[in-house]
Amino acid sequence: MLVVVYCRVVPKLWNETIDAHRREVRDAILDTTAALVFEHGLRAVTMSQVAEHTGIGRATLYKYFPDMDAILHAWHARQIDAHLRLLTETSDAPGDPGQRLAAVLTAYARIAATARSHDTEMIKFLHPEQQVLDAQQRLRAIVERLIADDAAAGRVRADISPAELANYCLNALTAATVLTTDAEIDRLVDLTLDALRRRG
Repeated sequence: MLVVVYCRVVPKLWNETIDAHRREVRDAILDTTAALVFEHGLRAVTMSQVAEHTGIGRATLYKYFPDMDAILHAWHARQIDAHLRLLTETSDAPGDPGQRLAAVLTAYARIAATARSHDTEMIKFLHPEQQVLDAQQRLRAIVERLIADDAAAGRVRADISPAELANYCLNALTAATVLTTDAEIDRLVDLTLDALRRRG
């Protein structure tokens, strides 16, 4: 009886440990590659360098990714997922719709501002059109829902649809890519929100 229980439990723990290890190695590869590319440039980094700096063998690296392009696209997909997760969690946090809208727009502007430090060539390379369109659509839906909720509370102008206002907000906040301080970002968000407010 003890042997049966042992055999049922250990494989599950073993599998969970292996899966966690694989995730850690994969994340380390992605983080190391991004750091090397931002430091040396998109085409100056090799698989050998990634393996060496990650602390794994080349054979192990190739078990995870076939080439540099695959690593970079996986890193970018992880970034997009993390940003959308943050924005979704922010939109679902406690508070009235106006507070949550301001929090989401501020978080988005801060994300946009970090893009200024990334190599332009890498940004262009890492933006497969469909992936970006899908992310933008999900983000627009989050902002549009919050605007619609705030409009229902009578705080947002009713002469323009929530969809148009969401597009306005996201386009206005792309200006954050040239800003360098939190105070500048906060002023940009305030200006954007002010355009949404109901007049009179």
